[in-house]
Amino acid sequence: MTEFPPRFFASDADVVHIGEGLLACTLAREEWTHEAHLAACLWLLAERPDVDVDGEIAGIISRFNESVGGVNDDHGGYHDTITRAYVAGVRRFLREWRGGEGLAERVNALLASPMGAREWPLRFYSRELLFSVEARRGLAAPDVAPLEGLRGRDGAPPRAVSR
Repeated sequence: MTEFPPRFFASDADVVHIGEGLLACTLAREEWTHEAHLAACLWLLAERPDVDVDGEIAGIISRFNESVGGVNDDHGGYHDTITRAYVAGVRRFLREWRGGEGLAERVNALLASPMGAREWPLRFYSRELLFSVEARRGLAAPDVAPLEGLRGRDGAPPRAVSR
């Protein structure tokens, strides 16, 4: 993967726009960037206690993908292992955060942190496993290093994938 500098959010309203647009399937496809994924995740975890992120994230993202003409199959769309790795990372970030309460401030700090990098999941997964159909379709256990807090739908632990 090529490392690009993160695109930061100018305001809390910009973060809310991403989160609400994801839930309502009104976000423009081109707005659904890596940064938007992480902004929506932080917003859901920090601001929407009514949303069961572990239980609902797959459906939320899959529904959005389909609403903008995307597909969720073995080659594109929703990726369960990458999504759930970032959910674990964002939870950890929020637990450790000692800054202010602003959404944009927290999201921008996340994006600037190691957990915000596009390649962050590769600290825990080999490329072969992470980009496999099995990892896209379900939560795979890390094969490089443990990832604290990784859990699937209804809190289920990741499953080992034999390669």
